[in-house]
Amino acid sequence: MRLPSNINYLATKKLLLLTALLAIVGSNVSAQAVDTTLLTQGRYYTEAEGKAALDRFATTYHDCKSWEKRADRIRKGIVEGARLKQLPTNTPLNPIIHSKKTFDGYTVENVAFESFPGFFVTGNLYRPTQQQASYAAILSPHGHGKDPRFGPDVQHRSATLARMGAIVFAYDMVGNGDAQQTTHKHPLALQLQTHNSRRAVDFLLSLPGVDKKRIGITGASGGGTQTFVLTAIDNRIAVSVPVVMVSAFHFGGCVCESGMPIHKSKDHQTSNVEIAALAAPRPMLLISDGKDWTKNTPEVEYPYIKNVYSLYNKTEQVENLHLPTEGHDYGPNKRKGAYFFLAKHLGLTLENIINDEGEIHESFVKLLQPDDLHVFNAQHPRPAHAVMGDDAVTKLVASYANGKKKRK
Repeated sequence: MRLPSNINYLATKKLLLLTALLAIVGSNVSAQAVDTTLLTQGRYYTEAEGKAALDRFATTYHDCKSWEKRADRIRKGIVEGARLKQLPTNTPLNPIIHSKKTFDGYTVENVAFESFPGFFVTGNLYRPTQQQASYAAILSPHGHGKDPRFGPDVQHRSATLARMGAIVFAYDMVGNGDAQQTTHKHPLALQLQTHNSRRAVDFLLSLPGVDKKRIGITGASGGGTQTFVLTAIDNRIAVSVPVVMVSAFHFGGCVCESGMPIHKSKDHQTSNVEIAALAAPRPMLLISDGKDWTKNTPEVEYPYIKNVYSLYNKTEQVENLHLPTEGHDYGPNKRKGAYFFLAKHLGLTLENIINDEGEIHESFVKLLQPDDLHVFNAQHPRPAHAVMGDDAVTKLVASYANGKKKRK
């Protein structure tokens, strides 16, 4: 989420804390209140403070064993801070898949499934038309904007990766696209979205031919946050490409990224840099640019993460693509870098997207209108048992947390 340049980091902290408090009050379910004293939001640090925090964090470990002890605490902090154990993890997905469309080298279908009973994940499934013995699968979460799942960058990368041989699932943030059961500013958005991402892995693994050892994820901005948070807590993710989001001083300006205490508890503190480092020793490409909070990545964030990989003797598994003249997006140059990295580590076919001049291109992608990509419409209405509204969803989550509904 991009913050106005005239708001300093202290003011941003106060504004976001107030927003979270108001959202919680509006939910009328006090049992679900977030402890805002433990939140680290927006530009929580200055750039110098962010670098100094990394220097402090680095003193807490000196080898692989001591890093893994810290890594376990950070991972536990995410799971506990986002209350991920409150929600069931093996309830039936009950997938809805319809409106298959076939294009040059790939197909697109409209998809929904239940991440827990009554709550739906919505998106589009891109598949290669070329039959294969097995398929890599890639999650494609989007960032903030107006219905960004339907935007050209998501469509371009999803279709292109499908033509390269992967099954790709592009899915909505809560409150976006077809995911209208809550607003995006729901105080539990981080919990809901992270749980949705875990269940999206389950969904991909339920598809015929998907290779469980070749699961990837990539997204930009808020989708970048989803990328490194899921990778940190889910070892099923084999390869990750977080784009324009890993920063030592910026923690994400939306409740869906930092509205729950995943960075801090009463006995630990961390940042998104260390959360991203939990990918080690799995392959990860950091994509950064010169015009947002990732501008220091080559000198600050990347060396820190590369040092973590060195503890495993796996520095070749982590890379940084830095585009100093570019800004906060998932544009063509960023996508090309991701294509090379994902092809290398997931066994995809770059030749399928190279033109006669030997260059990567996306000209075969057919950009569709939102009406073509909606899961729920007059012909395919939202299931009647879908829980609607912030209060109703909050109460449903609380019913699991309080043991009124059985978790598995």
